[in-house]
Amino acid sequence: MSLYGAIDINAQGLSVQRKRMQLVASNIANINTTRVEGTDQPYVRRQLVVEAVPRSEFETTLQRAMGDEHDEEIQGVRATAISLDPSPLRLKYEPDHPHANENGYVSYPNINPAVEMVDMVGVQRSYEANLASIRSARSMIDRTIDLLRG
Repeated sequence: MSLYGAIDINAQGLSVQRKRMQLVASNIANINTTRVEGTDQPYVRRQLVVEAVPRSEFETTLQRAMGDEHDEEIQGVRATAISLDPSPLRLKYEPDHPHANENGYVSYPNINPAVEMVDMVGVQRSYEANLASIRSARSMIDRTIDLLRG
């Protein structure tokens, strides 16, 4: 893999982390949303589904033909979907709430603020790691250019 390929993979990682952070922020912002507009259901926690981007069959065959058996067969990562967390909603007894059911319970989103904060810290660390890797690759490219200049 070239240094430019490493930068590209890390840029994809930055994009995925940005999307994850947007979902964490949305989850936190909707922690008390008992009705989503247009429905009679509370907000449900969202999670990003991420998958590895495989190298094309042609690229894999070409690399093997050139004797590069150890080159990674993964080209990066991408966000493929947003999934709804299947965990149960929180029920809270509030008989005077306008969205209370016949027993006086209100369904609140299945969002745990502690989990969201842990996810936020994880996203931040991943983002920082991707940036550090991009800076390292850029530094190596700059040093290579300086060496070639003589």
